[in-house]
Amino acid sequence: MPTKSISAELRKKVLIAIAKNGAIDRASHFENASSYYGVNTFNNQVMREKLPKDIYEKLINTIHTGHKLDMGIANSVAHAMKEWAISKGVTHFTHWFQPQTGLTAEKHDAFLEFDRDGTPLERFRGNQLVQGEPDASSFPSGGRRTTFEARGYTMWDPSSPAFIIEGPRGGILCVPSVFISYNGEALDKKTPLLRSMETINKAALKVLRLFGNEKATRVVPTIGTEQEYFLIDQGFFNLRPDLQITSRTLMGARPPKGQQLDDHYFGSIKERALAFMQDSEKELYKLGVPAKTRHNEVAPHQYELAPIYGEANVGSDRNQLIMEMLKKIANRHKLALLLHEKPFAGINGSGKHNNWSMEDSEGNNLLDPGKTPEENLQFLVFLVATLRAVHRYGDLLRATVASAANDHRLGANEAPPAIMSVFLGVQLSSILDDIKAGRTAKATDEFVINLGLGQLPHIMRDNTDRNRTSPFAFTGSKFEFRAIGSSASVSQSNTMLNAAVAESLNLIAEDIAANLVEVKDIKQAVLNVLQKYITETEPIRYEGNNYSEEWEKEAVKRGLSNVKRSGYALDALVGKKNMDMLLHQSVYSKEELESRYITKLEQYIMALEIETETYCELVQTRILPVALTYQKDLIDILQGFKNLGSMVSDIKPESQIELLKNVSHDIESMQNGCKKLRNTLEKGSTIEDLPERAKYFSDHIVDLLEESRKPVDRLEGLVPDDLWPLPKYSEMLFIM
Repeated sequence: MPTKSISAELRKKVLIAIAKNGAIDRASHFENASSYYGVNTFNNQVMREKLPKDIYEKLINTIHTGHKLDMGIANSVAHAMKEWAISKGVTHFTHWFQPQTGLTAEKHDAFLEFDRDGTPLERFRGNQLVQGEPDASSFPSGGRRTTFEARGYTMWDPSSPAFIIEGPRGGILCVPSVFISYNGEALDKKTPLLRSMETINKAALKVLRLFGNEKATRVVPTIGTEQEYFLIDQGFFNLRPDLQITSRTLMGARPPKGQQLDDHYFGSIKERALAFMQDSEKELYKLGVPAKTRHNEVAPHQYELAPIYGEANVGSDRNQLIMEMLKKIANRHKLALLLHEKPFAGINGSGKHNNWSMEDSEGNNLLDPGKTPEENLQFLVFLVATLRAVHRYGDLLRATVASAANDHRLGANEAPPAIMSVFLGVQLSSILDDIKAGRTAKATDEFVINLGLGQLPHIMRDNTDRNRTSPFAFTGSKFEFRAIGSSASVSQSNTMLNAAVAESLNLIAEDIAANLVEVKDIKQAVLNVLQKYITETEPIRYEGNNYSEEWEKEAVKRGLSNVKRSGYALDALVGKKNMDMLLHQSVYSKEELESRYITKLEQYIMALEIETETYCELVQTRILPVALTYQKDLIDILQGFKNLGSMVSDIKPESQIELLKNVSHDIESMQNGCKKLRNTLEKGSTIEDLPERAKYFSDHIVDLLEESRKPVDRLEGLVPDDLWPLPKYSEMLFIM
């Protein structure tokens, strides 16, 4: 009998433990979400209660108008924030910031201080609220900070509310902050986003003023991020070093059933997953994160959570909180939350659909077409400005979603390709075509779907259909940027989008103003300018199936780029036209852009290095010993046939011989694959030029990793189940 491996024994114990989990713990009573929503947030209601009226009004003015913070109110705000936090069991505070890791960072300081006579007391000063000092040399900086240049500063961002994260022994007051170097350079993702929001505010107000709108005082970009993720049992996760280290499975045979039957999408949610979702939503509500929608996604054990929209800065913070809280709550449920874009080969990966729009201070959505978009010239200006931004800076938007993880997802039959295009729908496309041709746009009737069933109401149809294959689709009153990866921060993508749209709005506003001098009629001036930009942006508009080969060929004819690997796509971050635009908009400095380019290249290369080393270590320490054991068992069986001699002369062990050949071939291929991977990695590591090294990794390591896993995946289907050391896809994706 084969000797069972220790890993295989652990795998079986996990399966038994899952089977014994029993019923889900059920809450003894339920509360309306509105009764505890925002209880851990220093929100408008709390500020009104805790702050003196004049201090409150000054702070609200800063938040709502974007004016600079009056430093004279800092002490009062800090004191009120501390008193509120202490009343909730908080002992420490932290400046919560977003370095270029894509995660969040925090350094906890206690409120505890001592008076001159040694008396202990809790204190939180205004200068502590406004400014902190973490070590800036230990975060990715693209060479802007070194070990001996460690000083960096965090500074409070009043536009995003402070919140309390509950800990096992007391809470932590988190103050959303920017992170800058000693020299004032942005080292984080929030600072450029805030700058880009200001550029779009100024540009959008110029357009509104042309249409006679003097009432609006501010325009903000808004986002809502649909977060996809996988859940698997924590026991499986603990037995998969590849998932623990790289966040994806570097090997694993596809199960007989994956997502072929489309029976998971929007299906009934398993109780264990539902209990996790309900607990997660409660914690998010307490933090003021308006989680709205939950459902099963396409792949087995894949799910989605979507919040209500918010200002881009706040929405970005909320998405970071969503990812952190989902992981924390999953751990409590003995589940592992997977945010990697492609944790399992052969089934859909996960994205983060970024729903983007613009709203003025009066609450008007500037991308709402109304019932008659052909008559809504203001809407058409903002629509066409967005088209120009994507057309002109599609390569830059592609660079913002570039990563080793997202490369596995983009362009597969599950996610938009690396070609940036825009879907508008038949009605809007027809209106733009009419304007381009100088025709009067046809009047729009209300779209009503009559089902012909007396007991059912009529359905109001939207102005546009949905194209789930488009990377940038207009979906009624917003654009949905679908190419962002599930593990990524949304900050940089929104920063670049805001900046590009702001430039387009400025150009269109200038053209309209110049046209008005000649034609003296705002409607005609707007139509003249729209004609120009509709013609210019026509190549970016596509209504068909973005997954098809035909579109790839058509995109080439239209002059659209299709950069499939991040090692090449990242170059757009420092492309001349892109840098010129971002510098002109004052969103980044040249040094800040270059540092982000270097950081992303380093992260890309390191991700592939880690995957290579993890794969080879797994092969050598887990897979090879089991495969050799099974190979020996087969040899022993064949030797047994030989020892029996004439007694079994009528039995021909051809199938056993063939099996031994297949196993032996895969063992050899597996070892050769590791050898080739390590040699290639070593060669690539000698390339000093970072962009060239990234391209080398793109061209060689990525494909080698994919090819090297094939013999391991075949062996999984040959080696007896009680020998195999790793949890299988058929277990991780179907057992909970």
